[in-house]
Amino acid sequence: MNNFLVTEPRDMQERGWAELDFVLISGDAYVDHPSFAPAVIGRYLEHKGYRVGIIAQPDWNDVNSFKLLGKPRLASLVTAGNLDSMLNKFTAAKKIRRDDDYSPGGESGHRPDRATLVYANRMKEAYSDVPVIIGGIEASLRRFAHYDYWSDTVRRSILQDAKADVLIYGMGELQIAELADALDSGEFRESLPNIRGICYMDKDIFEGDYVLTPSFEDVKADKQAFAKAFRLQYDEQDPYYGHPIAQKHGDRYLIQNTPALPLTQAQMDEIYTLPFTRTWHPRYDEKGGVPALSEVQFSLTSQRGCFGSCSFCAITNHQGRIIQNRSHESLIDEAKTMIDMDNFKGYIHDVGGPTANFRHLACEKQAKFGACRGKTCAAPIPCERLNTSHDDYLSLLRKLRKLKGVKKVFVRSGLRYDYVLADNNKEFVKELCEFHVSGQLKVAPEHISNRVTTMMGKAGKKEFLKFKQWFEEANRKLGKKQYLVPYFMSSHPGCSLEDAIELAEFLRDQHMYPEQVQDFIPTPGSLSTAMYYTGINPLDGRPVYVAKKGRDKAKQRALMQYKNVGNYDLVKEALIEAGRQDLIGFGPQCLIPPRPIGKSGNRASGAGPQGRPGGRAGNIDVGTQGRQGGRPGNQGRNGGARGNRSNDSGRANNRQNSNRQNNNRPSGGRKRSEGSFS
Repeated sequence: MNNFLVTEPRDMQERGWAELDFVLISGDAYVDHPSFAPAVIGRYLEHKGYRVGIIAQPDWNDVNSFKLLGKPRLASLVTAGNLDSMLNKFTAAKKIRRDDDYSPGGESGHRPDRATLVYANRMKEAYSDVPVIIGGIEASLRRFAHYDYWSDTVRRSILQDAKADVLIYGMGELQIAELADALDSGEFRESLPNIRGICYMDKDIFEGDYVLTPSFEDVKADKQAFAKAFRLQYDEQDPYYGHPIAQKHGDRYLIQNTPALPLTQAQMDEIYTLPFTRTWHPRYDEKGGVPALSEVQFSLTSQRGCFGSCSFCAITNHQGRIIQNRSHESLIDEAKTMIDMDNFKGYIHDVGGPTANFRHLACEKQAKFGACRGKTCAAPIPCERLNTSHDDYLSLLRKLRKLKGVKKVFVRSGLRYDYVLADNNKEFVKELCEFHVSGQLKVAPEHISNRVTTMMGKAGKKEFLKFKQWFEEANRKLGKKQYLVPYFMSSHPGCSLEDAIELAEFLRDQHMYPEQVQDFIPTPGSLSTAMYYTGINPLDGRPVYVAKKGRDKAKQRALMQYKNVGNYDLVKEALIEAGRQDLIGFGPQCLIPPRPIGKSGNRASGAGPQGRPGGRAGNIDVGTQGRQGGRPGNQGRNGGARGNRSNDSGRANNRQNSNRQNNNRPSGGRKRSEGSFS
């Protein structure tokens, strides 16, 4: 018998089980690691005494694939996986991605579009009398009527379209345990109004203090109503003061119960000490395994939640603003488990979460009263109550790097440099550079126009330049050559052509040249997506400029790579349109020459990060009278969600991020949806 969850009838026979309590359907390949949501939920239910099996990536065209493990006694659990299935498949330009890091061998095509809907309907077809519970990032962020970028329409709640019985939103361990007990006791239906962190449909609203938002029909017909509904939903996502929400769909109501309470440190430790094998199921060996594991197999999830509140990021809406952390002892024990693995080479790849250096509550008030309504903790101006201490995080890193068998402990999760500045902590930067950077440190200014960064909920240009100065100063003193790799995003709501040109001039002045850039992707559930669809900022009701036409978006993107000869026509068109012909010529301040010089091509400059020499044909250097070359620059994002394709505010290191289902960067680093019911 292997130590994985049940995946085939033979596993049940070896355990002496005639039936399972739960069958979990997942759009991802089965990886038994705490960064993969289906494994977390399966292991947690197993820990609670239930019999669980998983059917990973079933053939959605054949209902018999969903019957592989027989009829579950209590419920079917359905998830699209660690990413929204549409983001996983399509780029910002709505082109099909070539690979899928959550599938065997990185092959695409192993899950359907809108996987949650398809799987849920198939399970109902297979066993019509068995409750279906949906969860994961796709279900969580589509729980209300929402704008869908890929169809360019407002869609109903995924719960109604999936015809499921319950939707779990957010990180799902507490909810699934309560639902399991209710199912086991025969009190499932009666229990629904009392279980936090779930949604369900009902014909009536029960007595209570509900917030009623504009209906699906209203938000589909009226963008003002959509913006109003989003603001009402946005304000009620705190577990301490949030109210239940109701949104009418036809003759029924979608009801969202109050969010689940944050996990205690003891609960976090309990979850991460479950008996994960920390690898993919052996059935995938012949295809080389599952690529998404590589970034996280030897990484440690230190905490969940993020009080950064980036507008484009889904983490606030999924994991919440309240940090939930693990004890040092738990993390050290997990590190020792990794050290004992045969393929551990001495390197812990990451210690962090959605944001690496958010290790504790933003302020003590949050422990009793939650995060402040209508206020942000960190940006654009840090709250005066913000606890900016990095002492706990530094202490943890020091303990980990002293472990026998550990050569290096890296920090690769997103780092909020404005939070470091608020702590006025140069010692943290020095220690980070000395021990925890592997040549490059990725940071996410996203933009430098104050107008745009304010819309994004990010710190501005001044903060980025100050941190850059600290970073370079620390490395000079250490005698190290290490580089900042900043992520920038084009076409975010509020970003005009003038703002894009301002960013291009900044890149010129800083001798940076991003090899890869990311267009904003409007993923469901984020504030930025609401702005994109409505042209309104739901938080203040003001109009927002949005670049929606393909040509307009292409010009903004091209300006970030103005030295690429393949972008010449777009850059010239943009500069003329904005009346910035002063940037066309051979002077040191010019972005492009009067006519293209060099070989055409889409290849970005070979210039290395922060001033390393490079240069490759196909790039314009107007500062040398058009000679091909590459101005020293910054390598830019390793792009791509997850695996690192990029866009989601995601960077999420492995299409998570969050890795932010920042969803805006499917690739790059830690899975941002890790641990959620999927």
